[in-house]
Amino acid sequence: MSKRVSNHANLIFSVGSQVVTLKGVIGQNGQTLHPRGSVGVVIKSPRDFDYSYRVRFTDGVEEILMPSEITLLAKLKEGEIGNSKISSGRIDLFQRVIFQCIIGSQAYGLADSDSDIDRRGFYLPPAELQWSLYGVPEQLECEPTQEAYWEIQKFLVLALKANPNVLECLYTPLIEKTTPLADELLAMRSMFLSRLVYQTYNGYVMSQFKKMQADIRNQGQAKWKHVMHLIRLLISGINVLREGFVPVRVDDHREQLLAIKKGEMQWEETEKWRLALHKEFEKAMEETKLPERPDYEKANDFLVKARRAAVGGELP
Repeated sequence: MSKRVSNHANLIFSVGSQVVTLKGVIGQNGQTLHPRGSVGVVIKSPRDFDYSYRVRFTDGVEEILMPSEITLLAKLKEGEIGNSKISSGRIDLFQRVIFQCIIGSQAYGLADSDSDIDRRGFYLPPAELQWSLYGVPEQLECEPTQEAYWEIQKFLVLALKANPNVLECLYTPLIEKTTPLADELLAMRSMFLSRLVYQTYNGYVMSQFKKMQADIRNQGQAKWKHVMHLIRLLISGINVLREGFVPVRVDDHREQLLAIKKGEMQWEETEKWRLALHKEFEKAMEETKLPERPDYEKANDFLVKARRAAVGGELP
């Protein structure tokens, strides 16, 4: 999947950026000083979109131009290459979803009346779209229904990196749709489990708790639902290292976790639990039988098989 040049709608081009005019630059005498498509370099950027750029052209002349009058040269040259919106506009890629499941509070056993149903999974694009200049999107999203599906290669890469959300997709008990190819992946899901779980889970929780501590200092409160899920993530990671399995439901810790979510557990008590879990995680890391790294070759073989299967018209 190709990476397109970043051109966010609110991006201010930095000094030194090569830009192209989107309209002719006309002098006071009505003559065209620089035709549309002229290349220049930004020598002064505006503080926001109400102000102008100063651009120097190849002949050394400098002009004042508004943001709407220029674009990045790299963006112009790129054109529609890698624009996956073109591919997704030609076919309903949601019809290519081969694995659909429910994760989040519903799968953890922590849902209440306000909890959403979070559907996740992966899709296999048709070969002709995958091979095209435009590529395919790394993720399909449907915000109204809380659905998101990764392109199969992106899903595999995230799983190999021990992404918690993706690993939970592979181990959730709430599976709504699979095809034979997806079933094959589920049958060998343990290939993704490695000691990387420790670095990924533990590192994420530590970084997030630093932000939480800042929120407590500055605002006197924390986002308790997020705190609950961070503690849950530590518990999950410990069990992955010990059991070689991703525990999604948290029945044994349900009441304690819900107490955190409701703000009924004091911050000091929550912090004490977290620190104890970090120590437990370290011990599990020392004793785990999981390999240092996941099975990249096995995952690669599966991806190649999936790509070959995508040549056919039917979902494999």
